Amino acid sequence: MFKKGSKLYSIFTGCCPKCHEESMFINKNPYILSQALDMHDTCSNCGTKYKIEPSFFYGSMYVSYAVGIAFAVAAFVISFFVFNAGIDTVFISIVGTLIICMPIILRLSRNIWINFFMSYDKSLAKK
Repeated sequence: MFKKGSKLYSIFTGCCPKCHEESMFINKNPYILSQALDMHDTCSNCGTKYKIEPSFFYGSMYVSYAVGIAFAVAAFVISFFVFNAGIDTVFISIVGTLIICMPIILRLSRNIWINFFMSYDKSLAKK
């Protein structure tokens, strides 16, 4: 399921969607906020251009909304049903989860967005 060659592998590792060899992001740590969204222009292995067109990643904002909702629902379910928290605590846990996970949500949404438009090419791997 998460093997090299699948879209899920590229999405969760943040690697090039074409060859799955190099990370798209300059710094692999999303919590260095000044570099959270800094990306390489092209893949050093296969030469894939990540920014297909100007403002390409604006579309990832829509994906980010959906991913954020998924994180919020997960925080609600865990805090309300597992810990039997009150409504105030549930609200605080949802907001806290979204704030703490925002760099991950941003990167994950970019990875999902670019994988809508590019697919793995076995011939480009380990070129």
